Amino acid sequence: MSVEVFVPAADFTARALGADAVAAAVAAAPGVEVRRTGSRGLYWLEPLVEVATDAGRIGFGPLDSAAARALFANGPPNVDHPDCLGLVDELPWLEKQSRVTMARVGVIEPLSIAQYKANGGFAGLARARALTAPAIVETVTDAGLRGRGGAAFPTGIKWRTVLESEGEPKYIVCNADEGDSGTFADRMIMESDPFSLIEGMLIAGLAVGADRGYIYCRAEYPLAVDTLAEAIRLAKGAGYLDDFHLEVRKGAGAYICGEETSLLESLEGKRGVIRYRPPLPAVKGLFGQPTVVNNVISLASVPAILARGADHYRSFGVGRSRGTLTVQLAGNVRRGGLFEVPFGKPLRWVVEHLGGGTASGLPIKTVQAGGPLGAYIPPQHFDTPLDYESFQAIGGMIGHGGLVVFDETTDMGAMARYAFEFCAEESCGKCTPCRIGAVRGVEVVDRIRRGEAAADNRVLLKDLCHTMIDGSLCGLGGMAPLPVLSVMTHFADEL
Repeated sequence: MSVEVFVPAADFTARALGADAVAAAVAAAPGVEVRRTGSRGLYWLEPLVEVATDAGRIGFGPLDSAAARALFANGPPNVDHPDCLGLVDELPWLEKQSRVTMARVGVIEPLSIAQYKANGGFAGLARARALTAPAIVETVTDAGLRGRGGAAFPTGIKWRTVLESEGEPKYIVCNADEGDSGTFADRMIMESDPFSLIEGMLIAGLAVGADRGYIYCRAEYPLAVDTLAEAIRLAKGAGYLDDFHLEVRKGAGAYICGEETSLLESLEGKRGVIRYRPPLPAVKGLFGQPTVVNNVISLASVPAILARGADHYRSFGVGRSRGTLTVQLAGNVRRGGLFEVPFGKPLRWVVEHLGGGTASGLPIKTVQAGGPLGAYIPPQHFDTPLDYESFQAIGGMIGHGGLVVFDETTDMGAMARYAFEFCAEESCGKCTPCRIGAVRGVEVVDRIRRGEAAADNRVLLKDLCHTMIDGSLCGLGGMAPLPVLSVMTHFADEL
């Protein structure tokens, strides 16, 4: 009888680290049956191979193909093997998580509907089909789910607006243009648990009366695009999409298309440029019709809310930040990867306890939270709870949950300059504060760093930042000054 062995070759990062070669080496061993899963998100252990035992899955990693051949030379190893990490579910980095949205990621084969259902899949959809549309919206509202794409807008309020707006057809649009530095949670869902996203979009359709949807995925995610396309084909074959048209559309690499109105312009075949608001997309969105625009994690969280109830989801988190946050640790960090934790955990606990500090071994100088437009958080704020309101109080934002770690060798003046440089490169060009302000920002920072009228230019720089914040049409120009202002506040001597 063959022993099941799980290799995370359905995940792009695991593949980049050699998971395909490891899977081939394991498959050649006697007495094994290889299952291709996604990654658990413990990327410093990838490729991580899991062997099924009566007690649960035991782990070995990181492995290369040569190590895998040696490990499985005499058949599947057991828990007594000296290289065994122990039961995977009891690894300290997994045991301390609260996996709700990511519960199946790395556990099941991504394109197996049978495994998806056996692990709770489509239970939320079944529950939604037994409710009225307003009752579905009320459940999501009561759960306290907020947008995980960065704006943190309450999902239930957005859905209610679309439900009550006049116009047919209505659309469900998934924003899968995951462009922030240090973020990969959306990719992991699409590659490792695509049916959860499909189920979430189906529930959203029932909630607002929409019968068609689009997943706008960045072209830099070819494996995710292919996996989603196949998952949609399989879901159609199984009858789940009989009354809902769903398809994947690829973006063209514009960061601005992560902003919902620019994304809608792109979906309509136009140049990705910000729209004036109002009207909001919930009232007049795709092709001028009421449209739900939610991020991947937001939609993939919905099935668990419907299946287990609003109170279960609300039992995680603090204050107005309910549920769990998919923290993604990257940069100069010892244990980079994805950790799903309840809102309210201190930043220090995440970067030091889970992340293990810097990979270089040097002290952490700062953490940038919320992508390239996020503020740099200094060590004196590391005890701040990871929730939206607490981070706003210190001039930061959680955004999509990406945390990029920097050690003491980092030149913070150069990082401030990069914020403006990035904005200048990615601006859609529609509004003057963003289009011109970012270019002027690079010039002013350069003058300060050269010592040219530094005091006067610091005043000018701060004035420019506030002009961009107050005058930009969208978050790109409005938030690009945040990392600059955080450098001016906490690392002024390096500017």
